[in-house]
Amino acid sequence: MSGVRWRRIASQIGRSVTVWAVATLTMLVLAGILPDFQLRSADGDSATDIAVTAAFGAGAFGLLSALVWPLLVRLLLLVPALVLGLLVFFLNGALLLVALRITPVERGTAAWETAIVVAAVMSAVASATGAALAVRDDAAYRRRLYRLADRRRRSTPPVPATPGTVFLQLDGVGHDVLLHAVDQGLMPTVARWLGTHDAVLPSSHRLTPWRTDWSSQTGASQLGILHGNNHDVPAFRWYEKDRREVMVCNRPSSAVELQQRAARYAGHPGLLADDGASRGNLFSGGADEQALVLSIAARRRSRENRSRSGYFAYFSDPANAVRTALSFAAEVAREIGQSTRARWTEQLPRVSRGGLYPFIRAFATVVERDVVVSAVMGDLLAGRTSVYADLVAYDEVAHHSGPTSRDAEKVLQRLDRSLALIEHVAAHAPRPYRIVVLSDHGQSPGETFRSRYGLPLGDLVRAGCGLPVPRRAERTRSGAEARAAVRAALHRPVEEGSEQHRPTRASEPVVLASGNLGLVSFPDVPHRMTKEEIDARHPALLPTLANHPGIGFLLVRSERRGGVVLGAHGAEVPLDELDDRPGPLAAFGPGAADAVRRTHSFPHTADIMVNSSHDPVDGEVLAFEEQIGSHGGLGGAQSRPFLLSPVALSAPVAAGEELAGAEQVHHVLRRWLEESDEAHLPADPRRERAA
Repeated sequence: MSGVRWRRIASQIGRSVTVWAVATLTMLVLAGILPDFQLRSADGDSATDIAVTAAFGAGAFGLLSALVWPLLVRLLLLVPALVLGLLVFFLNGALLLVALRITPVERGTAAWETAIVVAAVMSAVASATGAALAVRDDAAYRRRLYRLADRRRRSTPPVPATPGTVFLQLDGVGHDVLLHAVDQGLMPTVARWLGTHDAVLPSSHRLTPWRTDWSSQTGASQLGILHGNNHDVPAFRWYEKDRREVMVCNRPSSAVELQQRAARYAGHPGLLADDGASRGNLFSGGADEQALVLSIAARRRSRENRSRSGYFAYFSDPANAVRTALSFAAEVAREIGQSTRARWTEQLPRVSRGGLYPFIRAFATVVERDVVVSAVMGDLLAGRTSVYADLVAYDEVAHHSGPTSRDAEKVLQRLDRSLALIEHVAAHAPRPYRIVVLSDHGQSPGETFRSRYGLPLGDLVRAGCGLPVPRRAERTRSGAEARAAVRAALHRPVEEGSEQHRPTRASEPVVLASGNLGLVSFPDVPHRMTKEEIDARHPALLPTLANHPGIGFLLVRSERRGGVVLGAHGAEVPLDELDDRPGPLAAFGPGAADAVRRTHSFPHTADIMVNSSHDPVDGEVLAFEEQIGSHGGLGGAQSRPFLLSPVALSAPVAAGEELAGAEQVHHVLRRWLEESDEAHLPADPRRERAA
């Protein structure tokens, strides 16, 4: 046996003994602090007996956690994922009680609630100690990351020498927000890749902005990016008359239908069909390995349902549950403090952040982030060809705090640390990896339509139709992605009533909101109504909407002129004339006309498409949902996400050309995967040191 191997074994034994000693000391301290936790009999024991009992108890608890815990997690596969996170503490406490009972010297005692606390503290201390000891040992660090990242994979098959590709989606981070974060020193990892703060080392990545479709939201963008087709996705939610159903991109049943449609339109299963992994996404991208993917969350629960496998792989280590739970509690407290400060200082604009929102935010910024990052680490160490993962933390916080708020900036800092961790793991992977970072859309700031004008879009439509308007304006719920992810993790159905302005009669309109994009449909008319039909039924409706100061433009179908854009003061411009006279679209910048024309061609475009007003000076829009950072329509930074790619890959587009639309981004990413299949990266010094 070589000297190097002996040193590694000795180092591992030394770390194990140190962790055992620290766990024993922790158990002794807790026994002295907690009255219901005893390591001595009623008539007293010697200090030696107490110490030996603690040592045996700590060792038995460690062995049971290592051997029994993964088996327990597999038996609990049918339990909702977030419920498992809570069960971790109870089961951990049970393991501690068993460990105390089998101690040969003296049997310790502890009340149930005390055992849970002791087990949680010991797991956290042992995890922290092991990580601290391994921080300077690359080989130990790699082994630990592999165990924590993917316990499901018992063996790693041989992988090719060609580079793999990992796509990391920073949900909702706009191009300009990313640049500002780099300039302010909030994202040092991205700054290093771009060579911003180092004149000696050349940049390893290039930054390219791209333009979304009219529907600037995760459903349309990610469907186009992963499956190459987002045809007939006019918004985040819309009403389909032929099916008499409201489609919602973050509803599992809708996600299944959209993924199937995209596969039929595109003629292929998706970007990740060749040995790919999909993590934390709305859609699978055709990947064989899926975790936290919404489009498979609607399936009947079974051991074959892998939509939640990432949770179980992560929580199979009880130390992960403890660490994440503590971070979760800290994030809830942080949100409560931040929202309270916003109210006390009368910060404007602001929206309600009470109820379940602090827990939803903590889920997005802590639980989902930790689980997704851990799953990606496992994919890299397993040598997968391609990985696509979505980190939704920034998008969730920016909706309620604002895209450039201090709260959102703190999230960007934590996301940068996640990028650095994934980069470090990639250096220890069995094959070289190219890291591509991108966003699906940005966010535009602004107060809500309701707060500025005192009524939501649904009530304005009812007034234009001559229908009674409630005296008290109703709130329109936010449709942020994290809320649906929480419901999927808990196996809770989507609340249908929260997705639409519910008509009381069949002839009344269905009014839906997608950020600053509104959709009005008349369910009793089987086809897409024309302007002439709408005017005949409700003569005041279109003028009421078009002349409202909070509305930028409308899209409707005309019998005589085809699609037309309507604006204030009687403006009416046919779609085929928008290039020469943009009319109401002038404030929305280049590309707006193409986006509107494409949406007009969709079979399920609403009878009336409503885009809020937009101030091109400050980039503000007015959300029809309760969001002060919104996306979903045209106007401002929401339509300008980014693509951060290694310079080793070909340029996304030729110089002077624009990268427009999620489908074009898909073709770029597919081209890069083909390039990786044919390429061999030069040796990486970090990989050589790790070996």
